[in-house]
Amino acid sequence: RCSPKRSPATTSRPGRAPPCPAPPRCPRPCPASSSPAGGPCSSFVLPSITVVTWNVGTAMPPNDVTSLLHLNTGETNDVDMIAIGLQEVNSKINKRLKDALFTDQWSELFMDVLSPFHFILVSTVRMQGVILLVFAKYYHLPFLQDIQTDCTRTGLGGYWGNKGGVSVRLSIFGHMVCFLNCHLPAHLEKAEQRKEDFATILHMQQFEGPVANGILDHDLVFWFGDLNFRIESLDICFVKYAIDSNVLSQLWEKDQLNIAKSTWPVLRGFQEGPLNFPPTFKFDVGTNKYDSSAKKRKPAWTDRILWKIKAPSKGLGTGGHRTSKGMLSVRQLCYCSHMEYTISDHKPVAAIFAVQFASKVDKPLVEIYVADEWSRPEQAVVRYKMAVGFHRSSWDWIGLYRVGFRHPKDYVSYVWARSDDGDRCLEKQLCISGLQVMFSEEALPKGNGEYILGYYSNTSSSIAGVTEPFQISLPRSEEDSSSTDSSGSSSEEDDSTLVLLAPKSRSPSPGKMKRHRSRSPSLAKFQGLILRPSSRDRGTSRSPSPQSRRSLPRNIPTIHLPQEELGHHRVKSKELGQAADSPEGNSFYQTVQEQGGLRRVSADSSLARADPRNLGLLPALRLEMIDQALGPWRESTDQGYYPCRRMSPTRPPGCSTSPKEGHSP
Repeated sequence: RCSPKRSPATTSRPGRAPPCPAPPRCPRPCPASSSPAGGPCSSFVLPSITVVTWNVGTAMPPNDVTSLLHLNTGETNDVDMIAIGLQEVNSKINKRLKDALFTDQWSELFMDVLSPFHFILVSTVRMQGVILLVFAKYYHLPFLQDIQTDCTRTGLGGYWGNKGGVSVRLSIFGHMVCFLNCHLPAHLEKAEQRKEDFATILHMQQFEGPVANGILDHDLVFWFGDLNFRIESLDICFVKYAIDSNVLSQLWEKDQLNIAKSTWPVLRGFQEGPLNFPPTFKFDVGTNKYDSSAKKRKPAWTDRILWKIKAPSKGLGTGGHRTSKGMLSVRQLCYCSHMEYTISDHKPVAAIFAVQFASKVDKPLVEIYVADEWSRPEQAVVRYKMAVGFHRSSWDWIGLYRVGFRHPKDYVSYVWARSDDGDRCLEKQLCISGLQVMFSEEALPKGNGEYILGYYSNTSSSIAGVTEPFQISLPRSEEDSSSTDSSGSSSEEDDSTLVLLAPKSRSPSPGKMKRHRSRSPSLAKFQGLILRPSSRDRGTSRSPSPQSRRSLPRNIPTIHLPQEELGHHRVKSKELGQAADSPEGNSFYQTVQEQGGLRRVSADSSLARADPRNLGLLPALRLEMIDQALGPWRESTDQGYYPCRRMSPTRPPGCSTSPKEGHSP
């Protein structure tokens, strides 16, 4: 058992919660490549979990969220997982279209901030403006399995996703844990509606697998979000007086959620820490002043974080392991608001938990062995061993990650984990040691740096094994160094982006919407799109699936435009003639066909930007004048003949020169 680290005594200002203590320093599981059998990894672990909820009110992300995530206090060194629930993220049609193709700005922000602390995005789910992100330290990834997501709409009778709940469930060291982010109906008089919507979410969300099919079937549930519970009976003057006088306890008994926990059966077993911070709603945007508008909304604790532990029972748990009674306990180390963020009319709320349970899974499903340093290409050999019963797929792959990577698809390069020995291992259900793959010299990064290898399981959509960081020291070629110096940017191309797909929806009302479930960030719906880099500063590829880079197609379809439509572009191209003809201005040029001649146009020009190949969203196209394209047709029709069309590659080029009777052209 670990004892919490003592923190110096601190005094809290009126109306502000005391600072959070640092999580206890406790033993944590060994890395995948060095977990000794029967060693500390099979003993008790005490991971710390941070949960954050914030109604952002459609605002843009702030420049800094380190204090919100407790990154500037040294506490994050002991935090193992972070769950972030957002509500009212901008979901207008133009933003949703952009977010469907590229990562939304809030997810980008949290990944950028957390990756230097070795946090990896484990899973994410979005339903309109409701987003849930789950991060974990990279060395925990092999012990996070059975990751699934779900969402439930409750707005407009179940047809609209502005209200409802999104969830991520996963197995943590063999224990089933569920994170549920909800946005419930607003206003004081809607308490019963909030209860009904929460019951609907619990009923509708179901997961696949032999255990923990419902939310409350999990060993541990974290329920948080903008739950919109208000303060009853008391008038606004008394509420503000209690806040200013720092006598918040006088408001607790009138809080609707505190009342509901003792009266609603659906909330039986849910726990919450004391509300020692001022109400988090409603503020004037940009200030710490409560609502001064004509509505003068009464302050309330709308943003909450609760948890529930499933009643312990003896029996077989996940993977056939026997569970022990009383091995799961939760202790809240911190529960506070963050008044320094003023971009929304809500204040964010954070909580840190110390969760204690037995590590039933003390070894990863795949153990990877690698040399301490790769200084020559022939040293890039990876040996791995799969555990008995591991469900291997021919689409599994081993990714090479730079230390500080953002999510499991943020690899530098990869190699398929396919071999005949692996197939025999799968057939015989034996643990085979000595399976190995090798990275080609072209796939290896040049220069010096620290990297990690991870075995990605396509079946579970998660990393099943990782290594300790190791060194790669390969000399740079002259071409790489010269191109790096000339471009002034990273030598690696960021040719893809993370996509957050909508998860399967289980609305309480009948609907004809398509149902699908998102297990991890994927580009399955947008394969073939040519996506341009989102930032010149990024050097690592964030490709969501292991696929080779494809060049532009040679057979480019044609779009015919009227003659007058090209007049404007012809004038533009003449003005750009001198800049386009000299290659010193840019290293990349596009060829434009105009009046039988060829002209090179800089990719930075307006004409080049109009090329769909530069937009990165449409297939490549070739533009032609309609007179040039329809010239043969008009000549033939004037003579009473019709030009032939070649319908297939096997049809001979010759065709009849006279029209068939009874057929129109």
